[in-house]
Amino acid sequence: MSRRGLAAVSSVLDQAASSATNILVLVLAARLSSAAAFADFSMVYVAFSVLLGLNMAYVGQTVVLEKGERLGAVCRSAVAFTGVASAVVGAALAGLGLLLPGPAGWAFLALGLVLPLVLVQDGLRYCFSALRTPERALAADALRLVCVVPALLVQPEGASAGRLVLVWGVSALPALALGLWLLRPYVRGAVADLTPYLRRGHLGQRFVIEFAVGNGSSQLAVLGLGLFATPLAVGALRGATTLFGPLNVLFNSANAFGPPVVGRASGKRGVVRLTVLMGSALAVLGGAWAAVLYALPGRLGRQLLGDTWDAAAALLPATGAQYAVMGLGTCALLTLRVLNPKATLSLQVVFSLLSVALLLGGYAAFGVTGAAWGLAAGSALKAAAAWLRVSRLPAAPVPAPAPAPA
Repeated sequence: MSRRGLAAVSSVLDQAASSATNILVLVLAARLSSAAAFADFSMVYVAFSVLLGLNMAYVGQTVVLEKGERLGAVCRSAVAFTGVASAVVGAALAGLGLLLPGPAGWAFLALGLVLPLVLVQDGLRYCFSALRTPERALAADALRLVCVVPALLVQPEGASAGRLVLVWGVSALPALALGLWLLRPYVRGAVADLTPYLRRGHLGQRFVIEFAVGNGSSQLAVLGLGLFATPLAVGALRGATTLFGPLNVLFNSANAFGPPVVGRASGKRGVVRLTVLMGSALAVLGGAWAAVLYALPGRLGRQLLGDTWDAAAALLPATGAQYAVMGLGTCALLTLRVLNPKATLSLQVVFSLLSVALLLGGYAAFGVTGAAWGLAAGSALKAAAAWLRVSRLPAAPVPAPAPAPA
C-alpha cells in the first residue's frame, strides 16, 4: 500500500476509533445510570461536544491548513493554547457546577476538572494530520478507546453522572501521554506562541462562526430543551442519535475523503452522477439501519441504553428519517464543495438555524417526538435546497471541436 493510501486508511480508522469512543461512552453511561442520571450526563456531554467543536474550529482547522517548516512551532502553539484555554473554561465550568444544585451541578464540576485532559488529547489529532502522520493519531485514539471502556465497565450500577464524567475524563490520561510522546520529535526545539490565537482576524474566528451556525446551534438547542423544559428530552434525543453513530463515521469520512475522489469525475454531469449514487446508498443504509433498530426486541434495546431505551425507541422513526435525508444532504454539499465551494456557507447558515427553529417548535407543539421530527424536516429541507442549488450550477463548458483540416 502506498504512503498516501496508508494515511487515508489511518485517517478513516482514527475517525472510527474516535466515533466509537463517543458512542460507547454514551451507551455505557445509559446502561449504568437511571433515566434521570443519564439525562444529567447527556446535558454535560452535549456541553462538552459544543466545546470540542469550538476547539476543532478555532484551533484544529487552522492547524491542518499549515504547511512547511513552521509546523513544529504551530503544533506546539496549538497544544499550549488548547491547554491554557481549556483550563480557563474548565475553571468557569467548575464554578458553575458549584452554583448549580443537585447531581447536575456535580456533573458540571467534574467536566470542569477533566476538560483540559480531554480537549488536549483530542486536539493532538489535528497536529498529526498536519504533520501527515495520522497513524500516530490512530495509536493515541485507539488507546483512548481501550482505556475508557474498561474504566466505565467497572463502575457500579446506578453511578452518579458526576462520577461517570470524572472517570471518563481521567481515563484520557494514558492516551494524552502517548500522544504527547509521539508528537515530541516534531516539536523539539520549537517555541510556543499564543499571540496568533489572540489576534483579531485569526482564521479560526471564521471557522467558529461556521461551526456555531452549522453544528453548535443544534447541539445548543438540544441542551436548551433540558434547561427550559425537561432533561429527560435531552436523554431521549441523545440516546436515539447515539444508535446512529456508525452512520456518522461514514458521513465524516465522505466529507474528509470525498472531494479528491469526486473531483476526478469528468465535468458537472460526472460529479453529480457519482454523488447521487453515494447519497442514495447512504440514504438506503440510513433507512435500513433504522429498520434494524426498530425491530430490536425491548430486552436487547435495554441492554444497549438501559432505562433510556423506551424513550429513545419512540424516536427511531423520526431519527431514521433524519439520517436517511442527511445522507442525501451530505452528498449534495459534497457536490457543491467540488463544483462551487463558496455556495455552501449560506446554505449551512440558513438551514441550520431553520432546523433549530423546527426542533424547538416541534417540541413546543408535540413534545420530544415533535422535536425529533422537526430535526428530520430541517435535514430534508437542507438536502432539497442543496440539490436545487446543484441543479442551477452551470455545466462545464464543452470544448470547441478542432477545425477540420484544409
